[in-house]
Amino acid sequence: MSASTESAKQQWEQAYRSFSDVADAALEEPLARQVEAITTELRRRVGGTFTIGELVDEYVRADVWVRDVLSEQGARDWPRTLTLAEGTAFHLYARGAVDYGP
Repeated sequence: MSASTESAKQQWEQAYRSFSDVADAALEEPLARQVEAITTELRRRVGGTFTIGELVDEYVRADVWVRDVLSEQGARDWPRTLTLAEGTAFHLYARGAVDYGP
């Protein structure tokens, strides 16, 4: 596994852990909606059959389109939660990769 792939997976895992530990009830629902919006866009961009490498390639481009997706969704706090929602969505989506391994 390449260093960039390993780094991306570590970032996703950290975001997911932080997402799971959110204690602010006011953030839980908006964050869940943001993760779902990003996941929906991942399905469109990457499809249902993909490798971790393909997902990492999309992650490199995600900074641009994730902002658009969250803005279109009408998310209010997305600048503050962007990294958390993005990493969590990629972490969860990675589980569907044909070459997924924990």
